[in-house]
Amino acid sequence: MKIELAKTELIHFVGIGGIGMSGLALIMHGLGFKIQGSDKVFNNNIQRLKKNKIDIFIGHKKQNIKKSTILVISSAIKSNNPEYLEAKKRKLPIYKRGDMLGHIVSLMRNIVVAGSHGKTTTTSLIANIFSISKLDPTIINGGILNSFGNSAKLGNSNWCILESDESDGSFLQVPQTYSIVTNIDEEHLDYYKSINNLKKKFVSFVEKTPSFGKTFICIDDKNNRDIIKKIKNKNFYTYGLNKKSNFKIQNISQNYNFSKFDLRISLQGKKTYFIKNIKIPLIGLHNIRNSTAAVAVSFCIGISDNMIKKGLYNFKGVERRFNFLFNFQKSIFIDDYAHHPTEINEVLNSVKQVYKSKKIFCIFQPHRISRLKHLRKKFSLAFKKANTVVLCPIYKAGENIKLGFDYLNFAKDIIKNSKVELILVNNQYDIAKFVKQNIYGNNVVIGMGAGSISSWMRSLPELIK
Repeated sequence: MKIELAKTELIHFVGIGGIGMSGLALIMHGLGFKIQGSDKVFNNNIQRLKKNKIDIFIGHKKQNIKKSTILVISSAIKSNNPEYLEAKKRKLPIYKRGDMLGHIVSLMRNIVVAGSHGKTTTTSLIANIFSISKLDPTIINGGILNSFGNSAKLGNSNWCILESDESDGSFLQVPQTYSIVTNIDEEHLDYYKSINNLKKKFVSFVEKTPSFGKTFICIDDKNNRDIIKKIKNKNFYTYGLNKKSNFKIQNISQNYNFSKFDLRISLQGKKTYFIKNIKIPLIGLHNIRNSTAAVAVSFCIGISDNMIKKGLYNFKGVERRFNFLFNFQKSIFIDDYAHHPTEINEVLNSVKQVYKSKKIFCIFQPHRISRLKHLRKKFSLAFKKANTVVLCPIYKAGENIKLGFDYLNFAKDIIKNSKVELILVNNQYDIAKFVKQNIYGNNVVIGMGAGSISSWMRSLPELIK
């Protein structure tokens, strides 16, 4: 007899178009739950959901949830949302995405990837190693994996590889067997209020890893080194370039398309072991570290060296993570999600190291006024490896707050502190005009940001014809 899961429930996702929400909705739909959802605007994530026959409402209205019995809300949903208010009035169960995710994966063997930067790529690399090793994991990611064109996939095994969401503290609700902490940076401080509060939550995250599992922490990161001192339960391994790393990166070489490195593995009570000639189709030290985290967890659960290396070598990448778009007048155009000073700096450093003689044009669309204001000095210093910065208007991401932020002075700070030429533009048409008049010869042009900049970059070939 076929048992239908939650036959009487209709679960409504408020903000279903977000990458994390849409991924969870797909997994729950695949498990047999009745799912529907709403969002402000139509996007590619919603298109993927509709292909899977999930009902979607565009716009938030209380009528949307008239048949719903459970509400799942994203961290972006405000307390005055009409669907949220109606659910409260009807006393429906309301779950944050992280809480619902915790319930869904509670009976699986979970590998949870946490950290301020690099989570999506690290999650994707592990997923590729597991998939090539025929372990068929469930995958819940924060980006679209190019290998199967989605952010989530329901597997047939008991393994689940998932990217955590630290934005609202709910990452502590997801049970882990193995976990990774890539780094800790000044992100989501609107919720945590201070970097020290954020670090305390990461200590709690690491300490809840069970004795039969393990946490892998990048020791190259200063804030990670701080939390290591405070972790009572020493059930973790370290990785990185640091000589004290359990998984130590050695002998790095990079070119336009690939990075290569060796790993020295030193685990207590075991003979030193080497995995040599690991090759990844990614550039940058940050991606070498991300790959090392993927190797470490795969090695510790017993995946062979050959399968690990094959999984990394055949990695097809993640949408919006240093994706090649097109060539124009001998220059190459790249799309990247970098929207925090640390990410911008890492990407530009990587480009400068690999594309040594090329001029670097960075088309940057800032994301959120609050982030810009809080990290103003760090943003102004992040573009040192670029030659020219094309600065777009702020993508407010629903923020309607007035923070007294002077955009022109911010632009002047970038010029002064990063020592770059800076051009202010208003829209994609201004960008196209600038590109047509100024980009020719041996250059790298990178569109950066978490807002509409990706679609602007992808529209350029049509606009510059």
